[in-house]
Amino acid sequence: MVVTGRGLNRATLGRQLLLRREPLGVVEATRRIVAIQGQQAASPYIALWNRIDGFEPDDLDAAFASRELVKATLMRFTLHVVHSEDHLPMHKAMQPSLRTRLGDARYTEAGLTRDDADAVIAKLLEFLVEPRSNAEIEAWLQDQIDGPPKSMWWALRAFIPVLHAPTGGPWAYGYRPAYRAAVATHAPLDTSASDAALQTLVWRYLEGFGPATMADVAQFASVQRARARAAIEALGNKLEILEGPDGKDLYDVPGGLRPDDDTPAPPRFLPMWDSTLLAYADRGRLVPAEYRKIITRTNGDTLPTLLVDGYVAGVWRTVDDGIEATAFHQLPAKVWKELAVEARALTKFLAKRDPHPYSRYHHWWAKLPDYETRVLPRDVKKRPSAPTQA
Repeated sequence: MVVTGRGLNRATLGRQLLLRREPLGVVEATRRIVAIQGQQAASPYIALWNRIDGFEPDDLDAAFASRELVKATLMRFTLHVVHSEDHLPMHKAMQPSLRTRLGDARYTEAGLTRDDADAVIAKLLEFLVEPRSNAEIEAWLQDQIDGPPKSMWWALRAFIPVLHAPTGGPWAYGYRPAYRAAVATHAPLDTSASDAALQTLVWRYLEGFGPATMADVAQFASVQRARARAAIEALGNKLEILEGPDGKDLYDVPGGLRPDDDTPAPPRFLPMWDSTLLAYADRGRLVPAEYRKIITRTNGDTLPTLLVDGYVAGVWRTVDDGIEATAFHQLPAKVWKELAVEARALTKFLAKRDPHPYSRYHHWWAKLPDYETRVLPRDVKKRPSAPTQA
């Protein structure tokens, strides 16, 4: 079976709950979409607001507090929100990649070795039975190692089994993180166990983001392509093999949702670093090639984007009067009206917690080309003055 480029787009949107808001709880919705980028505190909330019918932020707070959903460093060395049952298999699958932090110059140039790290992990996990701040952990490490504690903690927190602990308001996690142990003990690196766990990770990835190529799998998980290929081969005939629009093999779970190419896709205001934009080696599935460098800034920040007919068509930010939407190409009047409806609802949603969640990133807008910009839900065609900072 051949899957078209538009078919891949609709498959992603359907599995990521972006074709329509679903009447799901936050735990089940997160399990369905597999992983939510969590670098910025508001992003998981805005991600689920786009996907859940009647989403209430208090429900996500409660899921974090009960640890049904957890936040940790996982795929692509970035923070993700995942179901608690997914965390440890994903973490184990990622271990060979995450432990490369111990070979980074930012660690080795401080005079620290792999043995230094391994010697302190068991005690550190005991210390992290209760949530601890960066400052508390570094102070504790100062008494444990001969070397700079900041460099040690920078490496350790990437690969030991720790979770971010909720720190509170306006979202569950603030800018000063706290950490707690995910398990009581830390097993040494076991490449066989990691490879077995990678099969689980590949399966979960395909459930939420498939069909996908081997390169897509490697990109999502930040693993070498040889490991991704071995995991796919180990899954064998458990997977469907399809043909992509470029003739490459696509892998999928049996029965995975693949809506018709002409399935309507409503406009959406995606958060910064939405997982759908980062989960593929070929980001053209949702991001037209000519827009990729616009939405992804030089330091890797991925701006909050407009989805129109399932594809990135612009960016958005909050202003005092609502949502400032910048379109990269001309949009029909009907689409602007639909975006205005979404903007009104998003403005109301954000007002409950933080009207300007991404204000620290607004400096990027000065570097955007001159595109059509409107403030929604009003219909203003000129760019307003700089927004008030939260």
